[in-house]
Amino acid sequence: MSTSADGAKSATYRDGFIVVTMRSGVQIRFPVAGNPRLSRGTRRQRCNIELSPFGLHWPDLDEDLSFRGLFEGDYGQVASHRVGKKSKQATAHR
Repeated sequence: MSTSADGAKSATYRDGFIVVTMRSGVQIRFPVAGNPRLSRGTRRQRCNIELSPFGLHWPDLDEDLSFRGLFEGDYGQVASHRVGKKSKQATAHR
């Protein structure tokens, strides 16, 4: 999937997860607990998400995640805890 052709429509923090909805309707969900910077942030900081054509940015937490990485199961967690595309922790749904 080309992430530049299928940009993000929205990104929200909800119930311990970041939920990204792409224009195609695909959703990416991942737990903030697995990302060191996001897990240390407050609810307000986690909710302050900026969208770009290439990914997500949390200005209050100095964290950036690319859509490409998210689709590959990389949501900023420690390298030894990265998950594959079929993980139940980082998932993409249509």
